[in-house]
Amino acid sequence: MTSADILAQHGPRESMAYDVVVVGAGPAGLATAIRLKQINAELSVVVLEKGSEPGAHILSGAVMDPRAITELLPDWKSQGAPLLQPVTGDEVLFLSEKQARRTPQWLIPGCLHNDGNVVISLGAVTKWLGEQAEALGVEIFPGFAAAEVLYNDQGAVRGVATGNLGVGKDGQPTENFQLGMELLGKYTVFAEGARGHLGKQLIAHFHLDEGRDPQSYALGIKELWEVPADQAKPGLVVHTAGWPMDEQTYGGGFLYHMEGNKVTLGFITGLDYQNPWISPFEEMQRWKTHPAIRAHIEGGKRISYGARAITAGGLLSLPKLVFPGGVLVGCDAGTLNAARIKGSHAAIKTGMLAAEAAAAALKAGRSADELSAYPEAFEKSWLHEELHQARNFKQWFKQGNTIGTLMTGIEQWLLPKLGLKGPFWTVHRHAADHTRLHAADQVERIRYPKPDGKLTFDRLSSVFVSNTNHEENQPAHLTLKDASVPVDVNLTRYAGPESRYCPAGVYEFVPDASGEERLQINAQNCVHCKTCDIKDPTQNIVWVTPEGGGGPNYAGM
Repeated sequence: MTSADILAQHGPRESMAYDVVVVGAGPAGLATAIRLKQINAELSVVVLEKGSEPGAHILSGAVMDPRAITELLPDWKSQGAPLLQPVTGDEVLFLSEKQARRTPQWLIPGCLHNDGNVVISLGAVTKWLGEQAEALGVEIFPGFAAAEVLYNDQGAVRGVATGNLGVGKDGQPTENFQLGMELLGKYTVFAEGARGHLGKQLIAHFHLDEGRDPQSYALGIKELWEVPADQAKPGLVVHTAGWPMDEQTYGGGFLYHMEGNKVTLGFITGLDYQNPWISPFEEMQRWKTHPAIRAHIEGGKRISYGARAITAGGLLSLPKLVFPGGVLVGCDAGTLNAARIKGSHAAIKTGMLAAEAAAAALKAGRSADELSAYPEAFEKSWLHEELHQARNFKQWFKQGNTIGTLMTGIEQWLLPKLGLKGPFWTVHRHAADHTRLHAADQVERIRYPKPDGKLTFDRLSSVFVSNTNHEENQPAHLTLKDASVPVDVNLTRYAGPESRYCPAGVYEFVPDASGEERLQINAQNCVHCKTCDIKDPTQNIVWVTPEGGGGPNYAGM
């Protein structure tokens, strides 16, 4: 039974009307809601969150530039915001297989200097922002996934509908069935994070990416460790380039010492990689064995794990931010600054700018039109200036890591040293990430070492510590346009890359009763990273929203 059939049989859906509907209780969505209430406390604002609570699905390094949160909530420190550990030192390492070459402090580009920044758990900060929003009168509905965009007769967005609850694997309503609800807004703000399910649809529907470079993505895989007190270096920030990546594969590591003897570390792999044998998860495990990384965590205990795709295309890949009835903010638009490896400050700033435009429009009695004041304000903001300076970062790396590193040095170090605002040139990219894979028989196969269970781990034990769970009796939220493609194309030509790029072991090729290979989808394992939706070479996999509340429940991440 399709969703339309269910609606026809059990509808109509109940609806609730608001001034502004916000989809996603991350930094961008909550900043939008908070700023709206700061401007006009009488505005009705609702925030939908598919996680069990604000912060449950949030995953980031993270070192935060506090500029935007200070603009939003100047008294955040006295209000108890969990921005507790100032950065005390920066290290940038270039790794070979056994050696590490430290970049002299005077040579570190400005984008990697973190003076004045704070090592945080972005999940904890997001939870705190949720508390601030609720204190201002914002309604937050956790455990409700926005599953459908609603349009009015003129084609403008009029809100969203939440997913139905209690639908069985066979698509039929169960005894626990509940029809989804319509949340209607004069304006709707989409703040779902990178590769948002509805944001992706809106970009296609309104052709928001027309004339832009294709968006580029990377997969960040992260672990949280507790280490012995004598190994803790609170505030130390380490970034690495080089090994285990080859010359043609974009990627690098991060390791941040937090308060309380915690170390957060992870590895980022560009999803434009070409070798289908690459496993980003295994690359991260291999990276931890390097002596320069092992020294920070050996003897400690891994306490959490997670993975999330991030946008990396920057300003040149940014879609149009507005459309009739709504806006894109934060990573749903793609405002992360990959050169700085920071996106939370950008998310908060875009949320504030969108809120200011929406509040002005509502005051003027407008609704369901384009909030053109939002992109106009964005183009005049410090955030646009920051992203404009970094606009070529990912584009250079398509020509290899040596050229990428050299040109980043020129654009982010040399030109500022010379007092120049540059760069004075723009480099474009034209190939989407999913088009980049070579056939498996054209490249060398990579064989990864087995995990030792102490420093390195397998995927299933990793998913266990991510606290991931989905209601088992529900339709799979990882869908195939054509069920024959995984075997006929992906397995035959690319050796089944979905079995390697997924960091949660969702996709497996297993023999059926006749001995032929088939794709098995273990949707229960999904950590909502969106990698499959991005990297599938045939774009045959489509990620849709599961029942609200499902997925990871990150703690301290």
